[in-house]
Amino acid sequence: EVYHPDMMTIAVNNTRMLTNLNQAMTNNEFLVYFQPIVKLEDSSVIGAEALIRWNSKVYGMVAPYIFIPLAEESGLILSIGRWVLHESCRQLSEKMKAGWPADFELHINVSVRQLMQPDFYGYITTVLDEFNLSPKNLTLEITESLIMESNPVIKDQLTRIRAFGISIAIDDFGSGFSSLSYLHNLNFDCLKIDRDFVSSVLNSAKSEAIISAVIRLADGLSVPLIAEGIETQEMAQKLFKLG
Repeated sequence: EVYHPDMMTIAVNNTRMLTNLNQAMTNNEFLVYFQPIVKLEDSSVIGAEALIRWNSKVYGMVAPYIFIPLAEESGLILSIGRWVLHESCRQLSEKMKAGWPADFELHINVSVRQLMQPDFYGYITTVLDEFNLSPKNLTLEITESLIMESNPVIKDQLTRIRAFGISIAIDDFGSGFSSLSYLHNLNFDCLKIDRDFVSSVLNSAKSEAIISAVIRLADGLSVPLIAEGIETQEMAQKLFKLG
């Protein structure tokens, strides 16, 4: 079946939402939430992931899985990504002045489109200088699928960023192409295991086995492992026992 009437409805809705998304930054409708990164050994907060939210005047709170793909397709992700980086660093700077530790780690997601921009590295360094932050305060998260990109521009960009002292984390590990054969092509500093495995760790032997395997992999690569989506004490205790 080539065409279905629902396709027109979806296309019209996407066009309307994209029109509003274009105006969202001008209307100050974007928000950044800090999701804590907790060290399970002592429950201390060692960092946070910056998560963008869109509080639209038309749609209300819009989930990222709805508007981020639109931003990617339209190219708006470039301006939105810069806003997230700038606003997150501004907020971190204010929090550090108020007493947050100097070694606090801020994780920010970046897209392929951003990494393809020649001035992306320069923008990062400018923002860090503006808010008097160290490169050690910043970790850029890239999706596992980005590892599959053979584009030399992206590889050069990541190498330059990492040489500056900014960490690189592989996000949602295990959810894409199980890119074990690609890990040796990219230097990185952290693995983040996909929340789908974490959410079922208490009642799925398969999820537990996969997590245990990734733990061994991270240990062998000498990089820290972050589990996404820990939402109960029981899940935290289970993952801590697994290592």
